Amino acid sequence: MDKPMVKIASCNVTDCSYNKHNSCHTMAITVGGPGDTCPNCDTYMHSNQKGGVMDVQGGIGACKVENCSYNQSLECTAQSVDVGVHESHPDCFTYKPK
Repeated sequence: MDKPMVKIASCNVTDCSYNKHNSCHTMAITVGGPGDTCPNCDTYMHSNQKGGVMDVQGGIGACKVENCSYNQSLECTAQSVDVGVHESHPDCFTYKPK
C-alpha cells in the first residue's frame, strides 16, 4: 500500500531551523510525544544552522497525540496541517480532540 504523507500547509514558527518563508522544509515532523495531550512539533529546532531542503514541503511522519481525531494508528489523516506558536512552543494547529 502506498499512502501519501499529509503535508504541512503552513508554519509560522519562523525561528525554527527548518522554516523558510513560513514553510517547513524538512522531510517529515513528529507531532507530540508519548502520552502528550499537547500537539507540539517534536521536530522543532532553533539553531544558527538552517536545515531542510528548499524543494521539499514538510509532512507529518508520525503523530503521537493519542486523543487527536486525525490520529489513526499513530498516522495523521488530516487533509493538511498548519503549525504555529502556542504558549511559546510550536503546535499542530490542525489538532482536533476526539
